[in-house]
Amino acid sequence: MEKIKFTQEAYDKLVKDLENLKNMERPRVLQELVDARAQGDLSENAEYHAAKERLSSIDNIEMPRLQDQLARAEVVAFDPNCEKISFGAKVSLLNLKTKKNVNYQLVSPEEADALNGKISFKSPIGAALTGKKKGETIEVTTPRGVNKFQIVDFS
Repeated sequence: MEKIKFTQEAYDKLVKDLENLKNMERPRVLQELVDARAQGDLSENAEYHAAKERLSSIDNIEMPRLQDQLARAEVVAFDPNCEKISFGAKVSLLNLKTKKNVNYQLVSPEEADALNGKISFKSPIGAALTGKKKGETIEVTTPRGVNKFQIVDFS
């Protein structure tokens, strides 16, 4: 079974999401199903079919996915004393073409969220950053072309 690296924050969110599904969402949907069933004819009861479909999604897709991720989770903390960039690092870069600063945190593909500055350590930028030091320059080929970045700092 292949382990999945997670930051502590992402692991805690998985636990919270699973608990929410088990203790809040699933019981709520079950009650909706009971209420819809009490309305009578099920063949044309949209509420019943929607609740049944939602319950199936929770039981067969969402909860098993979260349980699998938690079973394979490996929480990895970034070592602030490390001299090289690794998983979990928060990195400040200078785009040498645009002269703009960008900030990223290297995370697992499962927790990547580029709009919020969380990029996969397996992405082109993440892979190029891994093992590098402050002051080094990286060159990254993306769908938008080749970009050069200077590593300003990381923590």
